[in-house]
Amino acid sequence: MKLADHLDDEQKNKLNQLKKPKPSKKKQSPKKKKIEERVDWVDIMGMNRDTYKRNRGAIRRK
Repeated sequence: MKLADHLDDEQKNKLNQLKKPKPSKKKQSPKKKKIEERVDWVDIMGMNRDTYKRNRGAIRRK
């Protein structure tokens, strides 16, 4: 069931007022180009981080 099925007429009117009208679909000008994201997945996954190991009770970098 939708949310609107549970509402009064007055509440439905308020809900419809809150909805924003959808923007019209206009053709994009040729000047605008899509920007491609460059993502370094190795950094995001943390593979270039230092690793630490317990050695003789102390924690040292490996």
